[in-house]
Amino acid sequence: MPDVTDEAIAAKVQAGDGESFGLLMERYEAKLTRYARRFLLNGEDGPDVVQEVFIKAYVNIKSFNPAKRFSPWIYRIAHNEFINAIKKRQRSREMLLSFFEPDIFFPHPLAKESASGEAERASLRAELEKNLNKIGPKYREPLVLYYFEELDYREIADVLRIPAATVGVRLKRGREALKKIMPTSPLV
Repeated sequence: MPDVTDEAIAAKVQAGDGESFGLLMERYEAKLTRYARRFLLNGEDGPDVVQEVFIKAYVNIKSFNPAKRFSPWIYRIAHNEFINAIKKRQRSREMLLSFFEPDIFFPHPLAKESASGEAERASLRAELEKNLNKIGPKYREPLVLYYFEELDYREIADVLRIPAATVGVRLKRGREALKKIMPTSPLV
């Protein structure tokens, strides 16, 4: 069903066709797993948290408006679950420690049209991915959504529930942080 939109599939699920939700899972599992890996910076938690995202999405599918795009809706659920996973991880660390008592808008940097442009983007993404752990989540997440998930400012704003102008500011500050880490990158 490659010609059926995510929104149409979601509408079928809302109408009672629960099996169609599997199609949405197939379409988004790799994307959300990649997003989790880059956002959580912990490969162990990713698959479990992504499963939680799908559970939440299925349970709350009635709240989705099929007149809007599905991807920002599910990415918002993923964002919330990832934040919860980070908080849970931090609480676990704090409990362990206590137990032991010790903007501005910029276009995509490279065009998608040419093979050499795509190779440059892949190289840039690899360089960026190596350095994501050095940037705080506030700036890392917009960079991941923009450069890896290829969401536009409006979609990122929907996911993060912040104004589009704030997305631009966070991207700019994330790029500035990267410039300090990797000064020769074409990203900055």
